[in-house]
Amino acid sequence: MGNLVVGLVPHPTKSVRDSVDILCGWKQRGEAAGGHVRLVAQAADESRMQGGVELIDEQEFRDTVDVVVALGGDGTMLGAMRLVADRPVPVLGVNYGNVGFLVEVEPHELPAALERLAAEDFSLEPHHAVEVVHTASGTENRFLAFNDVSMARRPGEGVVTADLVLDGTPYGYYKADAVVVATSAGSTAYNYAAGGPILSPAVAATLITPVAPMSGIDRSVVLGPLEQLRFQIGSGTHSAALEVDGRVVADVSDGCVVSMSLRPEAGQVIRLDAGRHATKGRLKLSLLDLPLREDQLLELVPSDVRAKFKARTAHRRGAAGAEATEVLSPTPPS
Repeated sequence: MGNLVVGLVPHPTKSVRDSVDILCGWKQRGEAAGGHVRLVAQAADESRMQGGVELIDEQEFRDTVDVVVALGGDGTMLGAMRLVADRPVPVLGVNYGNVGFLVEVEPHELPAALERLAAEDFSLEPHHAVEVVHTASGTENRFLAFNDVSMARRPGEGVVTADLVLDGTPYGYYKADAVVVATSAGSTAYNYAAGGPILSPAVAATLITPVAPMSGIDRSVVLGPLEQLRFQIGSGTHSAALEVDGRVVADVSDGCVVSMSLRPEAGQVIRLDAGRHATKGRLKLSLLDLPLREDQLLELVPSDVRAKFKARTAHRRGAAGAEATEVLSPTPPS
């Protein structure tokens, strides 16, 4: 196994104790076999950890981890990717969320996933991100979004009005409830809910989609990886929220400038079975639009549940077949 520093990022509210226990046991077995594993977590997560996990500050976490295990849903996964984006190390997601488009491993699959991690038996899936610079009253703040950035109206505070400038050239304007800028991987989130198109995660692009447009640009725009975009916020915007991957990070109002550009391969996600994960992702997405057959729905549930269901179904069919045979067979003479 060698020397390995594994950083843990837990879900902010759900109990992940079982997975932490598994990780601690894996560490002990690795050390018994001659390897050296450090399990580390941020000091702010002390209440979610236990003995065997070393608590360090955020900067040391960023600087030292070799791999991150995110114990949560897509939100936890995105937070972990942002945390180590300056030196993007691989991130493994363990699903404690609901739908989970990014995470691949279910909690009961963690032991096998860790063995493959130790054996370096996995592939890496690169993820692009949107770099955001928010400028207001001469002050700049920088953010990074792996899914999407949105400027959304607050109730009673008017609408979002913004001029779009691409590579220094005015392109048009928006007047809408919100304007969403998404990566290709994030195109299945807010952008999709707003009626925007889905892009393959392999495409390095940014996607702009207005939400409930009233005038101006009223459809999605797809931009190339090198194009620089800037939103100049207009007078109709009194107090809108700037959201990065679903978190409100700043206020947007008249006179603000929000600049964005694509940072290719800003994150790395560990994939153990990329094909299976892609299939599950497509099926999960289709739940939003289309009814599914029973066999398709089964692909969304954990493998042990799926196996039990299939075994039970086979047993029922076998019992029904035996009963039908008995009914149809002639009664032998006494």
